[in-house]
Amino acid sequence: MEKKIVGKRTADFIETMDCLPLLKLPEGPEWTYEIKLDGYRLEVVRADGETTLYSRRRNVLNQKFPYIATALDSLPHGTVIDGELVAAGADGRPNFNLLQNFRSAESHITYYAFDILFHKHRDLTMLPLSERREILRSVIKPGHHLALSEVSNQTASQMLNFVRSHGLEGVVAKRIDGVYQPGQRTGLWSKHRINLGQEFVIGGYTPGTHGLDALVIGFYQGKELHYAARVRAGFVPATRREVFAKIKGLTTTKCPFANLPETQAGRWGQGLTAEKMKECVWLKPEAVARIDFLEWTGADHLRHTKFVALRDDKDARKVVRET
Repeated sequence: MEKKIVGKRTADFIETMDCLPLLKLPEGPEWTYEIKLDGYRLEVVRADGETTLYSRRRNVLNQKFPYIATALDSLPHGTVIDGELVAAGADGRPNFNLLQNFRSAESHITYYAFDILFHKHRDLTMLPLSERREILRSVIKPGHHLALSEVSNQTASQMLNFVRSHGLEGVVAKRIDGVYQPGQRTGLWSKHRINLGQEFVIGGYTPGTHGLDALVIGFYQGKELHYAARVRAGFVPATRREVFAKIKGLTTTKCPFANLPETQAGRWGQGLTAEKMKECVWLKPEAVARIDFLEWTGADHLRHTKFVALRDDKDARKVVRET
């Protein structure tokens, strides 16, 4: 495919390119690997004398992370950077829960840049990744709150061993000759999770103390939302109230899950039968939560689930099964 560079134009928010979840990492000389960072996707736009921080859903995050914007004020005008905002715990590993407490965790939070989409109003998205990385290294000067995502020259198996031994989340594989494909998940970028935890769509809840007893969650298969589990663990009274306050306005009379009702509760009791559905309050499938779990069952249900956090930076329509 011929690669060309679009001429100069105004730098602005670009829909982020997504990783395709895979059960096995691709291998070969055309692939490079990075550690999968457990944080917030963050796009930085430097234009018109201002630095703007965007979530993947185009929410402006400058008020939450003003020190990140300040750290990037030296970017050339007309520049767009893609990366991940990460909080490091006491052990040095990414800690998503710490990122939720952004007001008290400032000293632990770093922006890891991994791609550059515009440079001085020049559109770079049709350049191969190898060339974009060279430009990125010339632009980003690591410092307080700012770093480059390291690219490994190890093999896929060596990278996986490293990630497992350090208790990290997973590996991202990227084709070195790949262009940047805004809003797409084609496999030029792919990810392989080591731990069992990911985002799920909240399609309902069962009422209880402090507003809710359990969340009813699922994931998309094509255009259909499929039920995966009910989640009770991981809440304290304060988080139950917080989550309920954010989802109660999404109430709807229609069940959003295409695979419900189920005929039986199943061995682990996660099946949602017509009788159990009577206890549920349904929601428009817009809210997203991070859920940790022990394993998937053969029926595409989850065992031993635990609520971690709401993810208002994630697009519900892009939530799919990742492991």
